[in-house]
Amino acid sequence: MPKIQRAILSVTDKTGLVEFARQLAAFKVELVSTGGTAKLLREAGIAVKDISDLTGFPEMMDGRVKTLHPKVHGGILHIRGNAGHVAAAKEHGIQPIDMVVVNLYAFEKTASKPGVHFDEVIENIDIGGPSMVRSAAKNFRDVAIVTSPDDYAAIAQEMAGSGGELKLATRWRLAQKAFATTAAYDSAIAGTLSAITLKEEGEQFQLPQAGGDFPAVLRFGLNKVMDLRYGENPHQRAAMYSDGSGVGVANGKQLQGKDLSFNNIVDLQAAWDLAQEFEETACAIIKHTNPSGASTGKTLLEAYLRAKETDPVSAFGGVIGVNRVIDGAAAEEIAKLFVEAIAAPGYSPEAREKFSAKKNLRIVEVKASVGKFAMKQVSGGMLVQDADMRPLTEADLKVVSQRPPTPEEKRALLFAWKVCKHVKSNAIVYAREGQTVGVGAGQMSRVDSCKIGAMKAILPLQGTVAASDAFFPFPDGVEEIAKAGATAIIQPGGSVRDQEVIDTANRLGLAMVLTGVRHFRH
Repeated sequence: MPKIQRAILSVTDKTGLVEFARQLAAFKVELVSTGGTAKLLREAGIAVKDISDLTGFPEMMDGRVKTLHPKVHGGILHIRGNAGHVAAAKEHGIQPIDMVVVNLYAFEKTASKPGVHFDEVIENIDIGGPSMVRSAAKNFRDVAIVTSPDDYAAIAQEMAGSGGELKLATRWRLAQKAFATTAAYDSAIAGTLSAITLKEEGEQFQLPQAGGDFPAVLRFGLNKVMDLRYGENPHQRAAMYSDGSGVGVANGKQLQGKDLSFNNIVDLQAAWDLAQEFEETACAIIKHTNPSGASTGKTLLEAYLRAKETDPVSAFGGVIGVNRVIDGAAAEEIAKLFVEAIAAPGYSPEAREKFSAKKNLRIVEVKASVGKFAMKQVSGGMLVQDADMRPLTEADLKVVSQRPPTPEEKRALLFAWKVCKHVKSNAIVYAREGQTVGVGAGQMSRVDSCKIGAMKAILPLQGTVAASDAFFPFPDGVEEIAKAGATAIIQPGGSVRDQEVIDTANRLGLAMVLTGVRHFRH
């Protein structure tokens, strides 16, 4: 393959660009660049030509027109082995461009900004970038297209070992990635614009509002992050894909440990989601997507110890999620237990040192995200719903029992309610203030969940409260909860037998609060 002699660099994400450009320059590659990218390279002391030096035209129209020129696309698209193409390039003074380093305007990031103006959304639709990407990818036999900073190091290494060349296989892999990038980009634009309505009066454009209609066509592009050893079971193949947002579990940064498994990732999501329910310092321990224990605490160490105390047997081999940076004290205690994986917003140096002795422990750093939709695949399509983000307000809480809950019971009820939302239905959670005591998950009968939650309890149940994710269809569940020793219940209400259930609570001396909100989790 011929050496790479000239490259265009024009990027929005400038991560690692200076070092990569410096490496290209060391291979005697002539660098051509645009706007802010050229400014960055010059400030780093790297020789670079402006795109206008190549085209003979200045960047114009606020940067809308800078690379849309025959001397750019002719330099990229002409086939080096085609005599007619080479002659045309020579006749019109078109210089070959052997590498294109481009990533695109951050359209999705701009479109998702609170209060963003319609015109700003439109201005962040990249035109020249995708055009160069597609041109370079189409002519991959002669041109290398680089769309991600993640590829810089491998490309530089290959060029260093080959005297400045890239194998055809590498160019083809980069082209495949490039077409996937532009496809995802166009899908994001189409999806966003399809939700924007035009009000004919005054040509006013209305951006989508929270709670608006679901899009008529749902488009999304995902890039493969990794192949997994297998899926839920060894006979199933699996891989993980990212939406490229940089947030959430799929975009988490694994800092140590064995490769993540399919089930690890599913449990990490469950642990992370539950921990994020709380403003207070919180820890969730997950087993097969259900919490074996959850707690808040003044410190992360306290939260972890109280979460583990709920069910230390089930905690063995579990997955942990927290909503604070893990410090050394918490890490030292967590390291005493066999844990599969941990999701946290960060890890202190002391924590990293404590965990380093546990070579197989997977620790993942996750940036918080707010999900707009929840999706579930069905044969032939997809179910889409709003993410279950409904918080309780004071106005939601309706005391229906003769005895109102005490302040301590109310705090415990609100804690139990948050945990119950993350337990598979039919769900019952026994808790005392800031700590789970027993969890009954995923039973076909709600009364069985009441019994199992009590049966699983290791800590005393006397004086606890109970949360139910949906209404009680019969009074028997309330009777089981009272028998276990709980003194108050929080539940949605809505059963045709609500009055029987309330009467039972009154007969047994229980406080009962209805929320009017259901949290089925299937």
